[in-house]
Amino acid sequence: MPTPLDRATSQRVGDFWSWNLLYVGPFFAFAALVTGVAAWSIWGQDLFPSSDPTGDPETWTHDQCIAWLNHRNLHPSPLATTAELLERIKANMRVARDGNYGATGRQN
Repeated sequence: MPTPLDRATSQRVGDFWSWNLLYVGPFFAFAALVTGVAAWSIWGQDLFPSSDPTGDPETWTHDQCIAWLNHRNLHPSPLATTAELLERIKANMRVARDGNYGATGRQN
């Protein structure tokens, strides 16, 4: 009874490659899938996101206020006035603290 090694050495080259592709094909399909998912996760997002408006929010235009809120997923209303948008921006800006109080935010 011939062993798998005997069969592999006695086969013609064309038969060997067609048999081998049954095992190699799924590997390359999986590798292509992993590569595609990695590329989508990297390039599917903004590689170079637009910068936030700088300076005092009181001097920002209506479009800059909307852009600032959109960058933070705060979903500004399209009907909101500039004054209403400024109020939301000021409410959501980070508060500058004098010292570093750790994770609790309390002074000892």
